[in-house]
Amino acid sequence: MTYNNNNDENKNIYEAPENSYSYSAEPEKNEKPHKNRGFLKAVAFVLSLVIVGAGSVQVYKYAEKNPKVSTMEEDSSEESESSEESKSESSAENINSLSSSSSEKLPSLIDLASRKDAMSVPDIVENAMPSVVGVSSTFEYTSQSIDMWGFSGRPSNQTEEIKGTGTGIIMTEDGYIITNAHVVYDTSEYNCGAAKSVSVVLSDETEYDAKVMGCDVETDIAVLKIDAKNLKAAEFGNSNDIKVGELVIAIGNPLGFELFGSVTSGIVSATNREITVNEKQMKLIQTDAAINSGNSGGPLLNSCGQVIGINSAKMSSSYGSASVEGLGFAIPISEAKTIIDDLINYGYVTGRPQIGIQTQDVSDTISRFYGIPVGVYVVSVSEGSSAEFAGIKEGDVIIGAQGEPVKNLEELNEIKKQYKAGDEITLTISRQGEDEDIEITLVLQEVTPDKE
Repeated sequence: MTYNNNNDENKNIYEAPENSYSYSAEPEKNEKPHKNRGFLKAVAFVLSLVIVGAGSVQVYKYAEKNPKVSTMEEDSSEESESSEESKSESSAENINSLSSSSSEKLPSLIDLASRKDAMSVPDIVENAMPSVVGVSSTFEYTSQSIDMWGFSGRPSNQTEEIKGTGTGIIMTEDGYIITNAHVVYDTSEYNCGAAKSVSVVLSDETEYDAKVMGCDVETDIAVLKIDAKNLKAAEFGNSNDIKVGELVIAIGNPLGFELFGSVTSGIVSATNREITVNEKQMKLIQTDAAINSGNSGGPLLNSCGQVIGINSAKMSSSYGSASVEGLGFAIPISEAKTIIDDLINYGYVTGRPQIGIQTQDVSDTISRFYGIPVGVYVVSVSEGSSAEFAGIKEGDVIIGAQGEPVKNLEELNEIKKQYKAGDEITLTISRQGEDEDIEITLVLQEVTPDKE
């Protein structure tokens, strides 16, 4: 998503090998060499040139006086030229034949990366473009500043509007649109939260107000709804079938609507790539198709023109001390489908488990300083939660789950994600005043909007 503030060699050296030529010398004669032989040979050579030259002139003059001879020479010349032409034509045919056979044997990269039932790239773009939209979100950002001209020195709050743009995919003819959660819910350094208003711009530049039907920050998926009919819905494919090296095409609005509907292409670089996006662990499709700010929420298409991913993130061009390119990521559409259905039907993702605690990680340093074990420190327990019913208390340190050691909240969540709401899990807890660690079994509850 892009934001706009309304306030304004080394050279290769090739060394040619020395050519070695072998000469076959004539056998030496038994005659004694004459010291003037070299001179005589030179004279003989010059004379022979003169004789040949004179002979040629005489033959030319004779041919002028004798048409038959001239005709014979012309015929001979024509035959020679005809022979050379036929040789050239034959060579050209051979070259064309070789070129044709080579081109048949060596298909293009697009052909190699495409599926057997692939469409041409222009046809893919023409078919998909009406299903791609622009998404514009308006956020409110409140900043604090000190009144330098006043006497109190108290900070004053200033509210600013920030515009964000992204891309969306038309899912149904009656106006359901999917995009990234971060396009309509800001978790950046501004931390604005939900957008104040959202609008959608179609490929024909028609603009609609949009309602956010559901937004899931954890999977970075949101569903919008506009009041429109007879829209061109995108065709969706199966992201589980994609292969590394397969051709993919991305469509979106990089850097805003001035570059609306930009098309880039590449291949699938990896599948199920685990990366951390905004402190969330995600499994994504990796591609080298160019994906930039503003492409968020747009489609990643296969060579049949089907949506197999939702473009979501890119690796920064400056990653630590390294410079990187061609690292774009998309949410697999097959995994997103269940999330999308829940957001449409319920407004949140159903079945997601929770324990009902607020925590803080206990690092090695904190552990040594306070004399408590490394793990997950329970800061508070939510009222009516699974944790409260199971007897978890503030000050407990969770050091294990399901028999596996736990050092931080991320490790605890990874174990928790393997289960769904209604399942039982057992936590290992270190409690102050207890000589031994205790085991507590609890039933996971479902995360709902009012319990997140």
